[in-house]
Amino acid sequence: MKIEIWSDFVCPFCYIGKRRFEQGLQNFKHHDQVEIEFKSFELMPHFGKDLGKSIHQVISDEKGIPLEQAKSMHAQLTAQANELGLDYQFDTMIPTNTLNAHRMTHFAAQSGKMVEMSERIFKAYFVESQHIGDFDTLATLAEEIGLDREQALQMLNSDQFTAEVKADEQEAANIGVQGVPFFVINRKYAVSGAQPPHVFTEVLNQVWDETHAESPLIMKSDDSNTCTDESCDI
Repeated sequence: MKIEIWSDFVCPFCYIGKRRFEQGLQNFKHHDQVEIEFKSFELMPHFGKDLGKSIHQVISDEKGIPLEQAKSMHAQLTAQANELGLDYQFDTMIPTNTLNAHRMTHFAAQSGKMVEMSERIFKAYFVESQHIGDFDTLATLAEEIGLDREQALQMLNSDQFTAEVKADEQEAANIGVQGVPFFVINRKYAVSGAQPPHVFTEVLNQVWDETHAESPLIMKSDDSNTCTDESCDI
């Protein structure tokens, strides 16, 4: 069984959704027969590397809401993350463009470490307040999961894997992905949003039982737990 996950590294619901999916997967008795592939999705492709603003100010500006409202939204997200053992640090996060972080996951995939690389980047951004748009930072993260640092830097200083990132995004558009996280199981079912673990378990069991059935994507949707190009709704 193959599961494709479209997400972005600055999407708070994506890391929450990743954890909830992992919990649901553990309750699926065939979890050892599941292949996971992360797909690239840039929520804010117009961002530069260094914005010079806090994430509170960025969201305030992007959504056109008061700064205090943005901080309140982030406090709610922090509480959700805490329930999953994730210690979000919105006050010190460094918002940035994520193209190069996505390129790094494709680089890691060559060594069979896409899942490990994705987890490391999520943690670096949301928990450790590292600059995931910085080449040296990304190369160090790659080294921490066992990849060659110099090769990682060489890749980052080229345009390698940019086409792969854009292909993922085009594929998302082709199948109707409008927000992330977005999970596609065996190209049969789709789960949209950071849904509870039992939802993932139920879908995995259903897909397993209907392996030979042919049908379009059947979506389990929860738009309140999804980030779109324009916003993250609380």
